[in-house]
Amino acid sequence: MKVAILTAGGLAPCLSASIGALLDNYSKEMPEAELFGYLYGYQGLLKGDLFQFSTVDIDVSQLFEFGGSLLGNSRVKLTNTEDCIRRGLVADGESPLEVAAQQLQKDEINILHTVGGDDTNTMAAALSNYLSDNNYNLTVIGLPKTVDNDIIPIKQSLGADTAAHQGSIFFKNIVNENTSNPNTFIIHEVMGRHCGWLTAATARKYRSYLLEKEFNRKVLLDRKKWDIDAIYIPEIKIDLKKEASRLKQAMQDKGNVNIFLSEGSCQEEILSDMKRNNQQIEKDAFGHVRLDKINPGEWFSNQFSSKIGAEKTLVQKSGYFSRSAAPNNFDLDLIKQSAEYAVQCAINNQSGVVGLDEEDNDELSIINFDRIKGGKPFDHSCTWFQEMLHDIGQID
Repeated sequence: MKVAILTAGGLAPCLSASIGALLDNYSKEMPEAELFGYLYGYQGLLKGDLFQFSTVDIDVSQLFEFGGSLLGNSRVKLTNTEDCIRRGLVADGESPLEVAAQQLQKDEINILHTVGGDDTNTMAAALSNYLSDNNYNLTVIGLPKTVDNDIIPIKQSLGADTAAHQGSIFFKNIVNENTSNPNTFIIHEVMGRHCGWLTAATARKYRSYLLEKEFNRKVLLDRKKWDIDAIYIPEIKIDLKKEASRLKQAMQDKGNVNIFLSEGSCQEEILSDMKRNNQQIEKDAFGHVRLDKINPGEWFSNQFSSKIGAEKTLVQKSGYFSRSAAPNNFDLDLIKQSAEYAVQCAINNQSGVVGLDEEDNDELSIINFDRIKGGKPFDHSCTWFQEMLHDIGQID
């Protein structure tokens, strides 16, 4: 029996730990299995870059302490033939899906574990279907990874809680810049293309930390200066004029303004401005706008800085800091549970994505690939988020 693992897409605080948990469970449940990893995700699969693990030489607990992916990641869409040809991953006239399927057959892989988001697991399903149609039995089991926590119908994706925690740690330091200049405006840009969960959860964890921290107004340590003044997410339409007026008042009252911003907020408005100015809009292999190239934080800075009376504006992005961390205890527990379940599914030849199924009382289960979709919105009507917006004065 040959088992392969690959990680793909952007990083999240779960990848190396997921590999370690899978290796650990195979050593216990199927010690005779040969274990491999494709280097740099689907790129490695297309190129046949295969690494063989020897569980005898690995202390899997060590992998739980590392962020990133020890196998490496890449963003490759097997159905985007043009992109794969341009990057030299397949030859002109070849089908990436067919090349990947043939490589799995050549490597005699029986079980493939993919750790990634909806795009990664959609590609895995396409591979499984292609091989099945060509009389090759491959069990494919995905683990849901995304810091955005936006996979349908997954309740909690691996690594998301850690990313929120790390984003709060990032801002604990950055917020002290409010003392560096009068009327400082700090924009904390958080990852989140279509979903504001990470921004909201990061703000929640940061404000929980503030409640535990002692302040003393007698020596100018005013909690309000360290608090958040606005939380902007893609799911909520922003009245820029109204917000500018509110934030101007906050600047006058306490001498600084701090906002948390999902990178996908006001994306339509930003792209419209770019088109008007004949600026290039770059996209990745999956057709997603490259948000790192359009600089949402800078756009919001231009909208607000002069209007609210900012003398100094800082745009600080926590994304790479947050997503590159090792998992916290919450995520590590979920990773271990998910990996154990995934190996049992492999033994039973069950394909799908292992996750907490929102449509089945949040039970850990194997979910059919055809139910996996991206773009799950954050439920901004939830009580804790509404209370937080009220506490910071963003809503009445």
